[in-house]
Amino acid sequence: MKRLLLLCALTSLSTIVIADHDKVVGKPTPGIRNLQVVDSKVACAGAITPETVPSIKEMGFVSIINLRRAEEQGARVEEETAAATSAGLNYFHIPFNSRDPDPAAVDDFIAALAEPGMEPAFIHCAGGTRAAGMWYAKRVIQDGLDRDHALEEARALGLGSETLQSFMDDYIDSKL
Repeated sequence: MKRLLLLCALTSLSTIVIADHDKVVGKPTPGIRNLQVVDSKVACAGAITPETVPSIKEMGFVSIINLRRAEEQGARVEEETAAATSAGLNYFHIPFNSRDPDPAAVDDFIAALAEPGMEPAFIHCAGGTRAAGMWYAKRVIQDGLDRDHALEEARALGLGSETLQSFMDDYIDSKL
């Protein structure tokens, strides 16, 4: 955690101070929509540009998980993949459609974060809702956090869709 705090303090794009594991901190950052950080493990955000990928590494993140579908306006998946590879970041593209959610995508997401050395992870979609929903499922299933606490955290990160929350609740129930 001290390493992440130092890296964040050194970057000129943003300074994110994380006081404790329960606090979600948001900070407007050029090129990153709705950046929210919790603990030293994760940032959930909306749309980013490939040009912001080096700053994500400077913030101390070692992985990017992109939940956007390639056909989404402004997704630029191929460019983001190339930027992450160039920056030396682990990169996962796990397209997730919140209107027609696929449990296999959640499985892939949780499996990606289960690999050693994948955290701290920067998770994003277009607005932040899908990223927060995925984090909710991961926190309950993989981290063993109680559901109420995980849901509170996910809402602070940007989970605002009752439909997505209901899907994630059903997904969690199927895994526990």
